[in-house]
Amino acid sequence: MIDETQKLLTNSEAADLLGLSPRTLESWRAAHPKPVGPKFLRIGRSIRYRPADVNGYLTRRTVETDDVAVAAG
Repeated sequence: MIDETQKLLTNSEAADLLGLSPRTLESWRAAHPKPVGPKFLRIGRSIRYRPADVNGYLTRRTVETDDVAVAAG
């Protein structure tokens, strides 16, 4: 079901949010045996991304670190 308040993103818009080139997302979708990157929708010949899926991808890729600075020795 589509939330009417949530616009689907084009490949270029999703790439911009992720700080990547659109070509990178295209390559990720074509990865075999399983695509990598955020979930996407194939609507006819068009590719679209839900903003929530792009945000979820970023959340899953977040690396937790300690807040303590390590002194260089």
